[in-house]
Amino acid sequence: MDCAFTVHRALGPGFREKIYVRALCLELDAQKLKFETDKNILVRYKQWQIPGQTVDLLVESSVLVEAKVVPRLRPMHRLQVLSYLKTLNLRIGLLINFNVPVLEDGFKRVIRQGGTAERHALTRRTTTGRLNEEA
Repeated sequence: MDCAFTVHRALGPGFREKIYVRALCLELDAQKLKFETDKNILVRYKQWQIPGQTVDLLVESSVLVEAKVVPRLRPMHRLQVLSYLKTLNLRIGLLINFNVPVLEDGFKRVIRQGGTAERHALTRRTTTGRLNEEA
């Protein structure tokens, strides 16, 4: 995501998360990309939908962006993005820590391996246990 690198080059590390998210929104808008910021989501729990969670950015209705300003990314941050992806039924997320001298060191792409619907559409186990691709 070039927009994140542009923001980081201009601002550098040291600001609050919301500053980077706002700057990122300005860049996305300048690039004519559709996005939603501070998007409220419903968290599925069994048959219920629980309100009260928000995600930083959703770009083009397909890429989740979670911004951080932390000393370093932890495994829990990746798990957080995976949970959001699962809840939103998305596959691709970007975890961006702006609190680094070089953004490449704080930029992680998170891919959620297909949910059950996607997995079943691509492959199906035969009675012999081999995988067959469906047409």
